[in-house]
Amino acid sequence: MSKSSLVATTLPPIAEASLRQLGENLAIARSRRKESQRAWAARIGVSVPTLIRMERGDPSVGMGVYASALWLMGRIQALPEVAAPVHDLGALERDVRVARRRAVRAPESVAGRLAAAQEDGGERTAPRR
Repeated sequence: MSKSSLVATTLPPIAEASLRQLGENLAIARSRRKESQRAWAARIGVSVPTLIRMERGDPSVGMGVYASALWLMGRIQALPEVAAPVHDLGALERDVRVARRRAVRAPESVAGRLAAAQEDGGERTAPRR
């Protein structure tokens, strides 16, 4: 089984539905511009069958084809925003968890610093590093 067909057959249902919706939206954009499939395919640089597959949301159609269609309709600037780090909630949540773990001191560390401060007669106000 080729790599592209493996991806196409194991695509999560929500990803498949999103691609199908993207394809439908691109088909609507072409149709609203009164462009034939033949003309739109030529402008994108693909065959008509590939354009038809893209408009169906076929996951085996290359990302460049989808990007070219977005460019033709003046929406290419939206593409990088899809995976912008600021919208990556999973990574942001992980960063918060890691920061919280680092901020909490181990009880032994706190006890050791208190003992050291008592030995110094409480003169030290800043913790040792």
